Amino acid sequence: MAGTVSAEENEELLALRQKLAEQERQIEAMRAQIAEQKQLLEGLIAKSSAMPVPAPEIAAPKSPFAASAGQTLAVTSEAPTSFQIGRVRFKPGGFLDLGFVARSKNLGSGVPTAFGSVPFGDSPQGRLSDVRFSAQNSRISLAAEGSFAGTDFKAYVETDFLGQAPPNLAVTSNSGTLRMRQYWFRARGTKWEALGGQAWSLITPNRTGTDPEPSAVFTTFNEDPNYMVGLVWGRDPQIRVAYHANQHWTAAFSLEAAEQYSAGSVALPAALASTYSQQINGGAGNLTAPTVLPDFIAKVAYDNKISNHSLHLEGAGLGRAFRVYNPINAQHYTAPGYGGSLNGNVELVKNLRLVANSYFSHGGGRYAFGLGPDLVAHPDGSITPVGASSALGGLEYTHANGGQTGIATTFFGYWGGNYFERYVVTDADGSLIGFGYPGSSSNANRAIQQVSFGVNQTIWKSPLYGALRVMSQFSYLTRSPWWMAPGRPANAPVNMVHMGLRYELP
Repeated sequence: MAGTVSAEENEELLALRQKLAEQERQIEAMRAQIAEQKQLLEGLIAKSSAMPVPAPEIAAPKSPFAASAGQTLAVTSEAPTSFQIGRVRFKPGGFLDLGFVARSKNLGSGVPTAFGSVPFGDSPQGRLSDVRFSAQNSRISLAAEGSFAGTDFKAYVETDFLGQAPPNLAVTSNSGTLRMRQYWFRARGTKWEALGGQAWSLITPNRTGTDPEPSAVFTTFNEDPNYMVGLVWGRDPQIRVAYHANQHWTAAFSLEAAEQYSAGSVALPAALASTYSQQINGGAGNLTAPTVLPDFIAKVAYDNKISNHSLHLEGAGLGRAFRVYNPINAQHYTAPGYGGSLNGNVELVKNLRLVANSYFSHGGGRYAFGLGPDLVAHPDGSITPVGASSALGGLEYTHANGGQTGIATTFFGYWGGNYFERYVVTDADGSLIGFGYPGSSSNANRAIQQVSFGVNQTIWKSPLYGALRVMSQFSYLTRSPWWMAPGRPANAPVNMVHMGLRYELP
């Protein structure tokens, strides 16, 4: 009969109504979820609008080879003191250091050790001990980082208070003079980087790569502001180019400010002493000695991990040029200087590092902390470079005993030594001159050696507020000149204890 719904059709209609009702329930549930998420989102937006939004900063690369141009990260609590002006991120740094030293002899150099002038035991200074406090080693730094046109750039300035000391430094005000340590600008792309300014010399050993950053340069863990005998280093105005081939290999080349140097221990020909003393820096005058060319330094570095243990190896070469003018015969005289170093450190087991550095040169005494001369002069006015070599080795162990708080203890021990070759010249009158000749000054050092060990303890550390460390170092140092008068001591030893209480900015 027309208009009559069969039982089968009626069942299908019931099933369809049930499906529609189920879909309506699902739609209502989805609407409720959307409303809940919308409410949550609005609350987060309202909360974030009431807080300052940190600006982006350039990410620090995980290694000196991993930097890629334009890479950025958000500021975290690990850099709470950084701030931004425009597109440049500024990061203050440094530390406040109260240093203490006790020596068995009076070196007359304050907290930094004058390695090359330890007094002999038969002198008044050699029979007096010395105890000093000083905050001069405190350091201030500022880094500015940014990115432009696919290139990361960084400017860095670092100072301390160990500049030229006024005569009344320790009388009343203890006004240590601010001095420039580093002041450079660097631009870095994916592979290439260029640096200009005053930075650690490329001849200075690195812990990683070839970078002049303080954390990448090896200067020991010693508290002594003059570091260690056997360490080859300089901080020079320079132009540097580096190529990062991959995450393991880096090659760098620098042109650095030169200085021809006699260490104040070279006797010049009598007829030329007055003129050559103005052409060869004896350590007392500044900027009077001419330089014919900058020093040329090249370095290749390899970094890797072997069985999860870090490895750094490097080789460096040094090229120099010396020049003087003899007014007696109206002649110029030139001589080349050269040198090289092989350095490295390897993690033997977790947190235990073996360090080994070596340096050999013909005319490179200036880079051995200026403890030996670069050259000597002959009666006719010609010049000859003097051999200088250095070595430094040791062990460093860091025990992290504070979990995520960063509390750690570093144990270290080093041996370092310098050796300077004798070069004897016969003057026009038959007398002996040059370096290390019989009858020469007791400051003409043949060898200087030092053993140093200590413990640096982090007693408190916070990513927001910085760190507090106690530094300690014991050293035994001895210097041996080429000649001493009969009856006088052959060596000048000294025992030293350095301590430091240091607060580091985060």
